[in-house]
Amino acid sequence: MAAATMSLDGYIATADNGIGHLFDWYDVGPVTVPTVTPGLTFHLTETSAGYWQRWTSQLGALVCGRVLFDVTDGWNGRHTMDVPVVVVTHRRPDDWIAAHPDAPFTFVTDGIRAAVEQAQALAGDRIVAVAAGTVATQCLDLGLLDEVAVDLVPVVLGGGRPFFGELRHRDVLLGDPTTCIRAERVTHLVFPVTQPPR
Repeated sequence: MAAATMSLDGYIATADNGIGHLFDWYDVGPVTVPTVTPGLTFHLTETSAGYWQRWTSQLGALVCGRVLFDVTDGWNGRHTMDVPVVVVTHRRPDDWIAAHPDAPFTFVTDGIRAAVEQAQALAGDRIVAVAAGTVATQCLDLGLLDEVAVDLVPVVLGGGRPFFGELRHRDVLLGDPTTCIRAERVTHLVFPVTQPPR
């Protein structure tokens, strides 16, 4: 599954990896949702909290690219959702690894398919999520996605980092949403991938 919070014009971050108003929905409600990250607590509406808890309770591992890893500094060695992380990279960050010896992070240098396979082995029968646009695009191109989850936010960024970049295969078909939940400042959507690339 590829999952992202996205603007109406298809962006998941600004060009400099800022978020603008994309994540306002994480702090508009009365339901306190703690994370394993010190100092980071979400305040969701009841609707968004229910969706969030159902989704995260099924999550077994996360695949991300090196840009997201670097921007977050590897979440200081423990992802906010407290799952193993597989990072697709051209070069292992040996200094970071030495500084975080207990971090449940795997660094894969032989491509996205190998990264997804390792994440699935870590996740077992739970969901593997892929995060950020470059990784999501590569997975969609290779037919590795079964769902696309979008937290659609009513903001137009006007440019930045798209959820999906240029695909080698055109017109990858998604089905009608299996989830469509309207909440304050966000609409939660999940689409099955009905015709993957060949």
